[in-house]
Amino acid sequence: MNANTELNNRHVQLLDTTLRDGEQTQGVSFTPKEKLQIARSLLQALKVDRIEVASARVSEGEQRAVADINAWAAQEGFLDKVEVLGFVDYTLSVNWVRDAGGKVINLLAKGSEKHCREQLGRTLNEHVQDIRRTVAYAQEQGLRVNLYLEDWSNGYQDSPEYVFGLVSGITDIGIGNFMLPDTLGVMTPDEVYTALRDMITRFPTLRFDFHPHNDYGLATANVMAAVKAGVDTVHCTVNCLGERAGNASLAEVAVVLKDKLRVHLSIDETRIAMLSRMVENFSGKWVAANAPIVGADVFTQTAGIHADGDQKGGLYITALRPERFARKRTYALGKMSGKASLANNLEELGLELSPEDQKKVLQEVVKLGDSKALITADDLPFIIADVLERREYRYVELLNCYISSGLDVDSTASIRVSIQGKIYTASGSGTGGFAAFTDAVSKILKKRDFSMPALLDYEVHIPRGGNTNALTECIITWRLEERELKTRGVDANQVLAGVKATLRMINIRMHSLVP
Repeated sequence: MNANTELNNRHVQLLDTTLRDGEQTQGVSFTPKEKLQIARSLLQALKVDRIEVASARVSEGEQRAVADINAWAAQEGFLDKVEVLGFVDYTLSVNWVRDAGGKVINLLAKGSEKHCREQLGRTLNEHVQDIRRTVAYAQEQGLRVNLYLEDWSNGYQDSPEYVFGLVSGITDIGIGNFMLPDTLGVMTPDEVYTALRDMITRFPTLRFDFHPHNDYGLATANVMAAVKAGVDTVHCTVNCLGERAGNASLAEVAVVLKDKLRVHLSIDETRIAMLSRMVENFSGKWVAANAPIVGADVFTQTAGIHADGDQKGGLYITALRPERFARKRTYALGKMSGKASLANNLEELGLELSPEDQKKVLQEVVKLGDSKALITADDLPFIIADVLERREYRYVELLNCYISSGLDVDSTASIRVSIQGKIYTASGSGTGGFAAFTDAVSKILKKRDFSMPALLDYEVHIPRGGNTNALTECIITWRLEERELKTRGVDANQVLAGVKATLRMINIRMHSLVP
């Protein structure tokens, strides 16, 4: 293939090996049902070109899982896209794959002279004969054969004549794809390009795959180099799963190839995030919040200046639009928020506030952001309700509050307050943190001839989603002499939300008693 071939005239295939190489991630073991669900989603929803689902001879349970995948794939017309890693062991791996209903085996040959000599104890010629015999038997059993050259990257560097001799010795036996792994993730993009151009030039009639690993964080860049060199199939995993630092990320590879090299892909990129979440749940390996494409925060603008630029002219929007991946852009609320961040969130919620009320709400958002890393859109209605009903009487101000709770012991509270400029301190105890605070503040108020009204109802609301750092809204109903009074408090700490609602009641009540 000419290295100068226009990339945008080419179709590049993706082989996903999440269920084989990805399962070699420390601590990851998919159940048979999970494997089947991931395989179905990869082929039917995401529409990858090929999947590698297991290693032969691992266990009887693994063989049953592969059989389930193959049975489903045969029914849906995907059987030729399901592949299993096997070994150069004549009949053993072939029979395992055949008995599981498979049609494609990816033989693992030794791609470096050192591996061949020290691990197998074989010469090049002996290894070639072993491969030829295993391939012949596989073909007799009706299997299509691809071939990995394990540790090819080091083999090409240290013993290139071995690599060329191995490939030359098996070019005539009907192998489908020669799969060239950077097994230990040691190559740079320049090295990948040079080595693959050499392989393609030396063996122009063969089809080569590239199988990268991410030990130096170069897997995606190495995929780009491989495609530029002329390779038409690259391997990847969902969420970068794999041994050590993992394999190339499917999400990154797919988007980079499409946007930067303008090649054609088969996949439906609106399903990438869905597959990522599924694999997260099944593997127990969580994606970093800032992982490209699939991370929780990668389509969130935090700085107010970015939200302002987007609002005025899409100044911080790129080709990586969240809508491509069935996701949405959000604007974080916190101490760095500006008017545009708030306006975008209000528009998303369908709310309108006057400029003056927006200013008050923004001040509260920034204030809360100093003590809470992130305020979500779900928190915003609590803040708005709190601010809009607030009457800022400051007869009593809480200067310091320390609350301690434990198992099978009363909670305690130590507080320091200012009442019309005079400082008071007190401590209290109770069956919970709020009760301890109420006990302490009641002792101080008695000195001012102020008695706490009866508490009729105590409601706590938390936004949907189950986030442990969500804001808490506390609404307390109090019994006054002739009426009821509801006061609200909002805080990331549930007890402090109740404390704020109580202080608001005290200030309102004190204001009504002023002659």
